[in-house]
Formats: sequence, structure tokens, C-alpha cells
Amino acid sequence: MRIVKDIPHPRFKITVYSWNNKYIIKIEDAHLEQVYKIDENQVAGLDELSKMIDTPFLLKVLKRFAEMGDDFSNAWKYRHDQKTETP
Repeated sequence: MRIVKDIPHPRFKITVYSWNNKYIIKIEDAHLEQVYKIDENQVAGLDELSKMIDTPFLLKVLKRFAEMGDDFSNAWKYRHDQKTETP
């Protein structure tokens, strides 16, 4: 897997990889990440792929990160609550 493009963004780290005839788009925010895969032949190239990663898409990514963070926090809280319960 090799890095083919970094897409600058003020909040997210967005990296595009090429691997096995696929583009792998990795979006990172703090301790969470989202990964999207697309066949290289489904887009005209990296410019078209970059245009797909627009504001409406990234707003949904941000919402999903918030949901993921909540899910993880709830799992952590549940784990902690289970440890402190007494029989």
C-alpha cells in the first residue's frame, strides 16, 4: 500500500492510498478513523476522487465521527460500570 495523495483539511487528516487496484481514503480525527475504498477504474483519477471529498461529504463524516465517539464513550462507561458493580 502506498500513499498517493494527502488532501489538506483544517480538521481531518485525509490520506489516499493505492493498493490492489483500489483507492483507499483514510480520514482521521483524534483517535478515530474512517476508511473508504473505491476501485481505481470507477474514477477518472485522483483529481476526480479529491472532488468527491467535498463539504457535504465531510459534514457527514464529522457527524459519523461524533456518533463513533459517543458509541466508544458509552462502551467505555458500560465497561467501567460493570467493573464497579457489586454482587
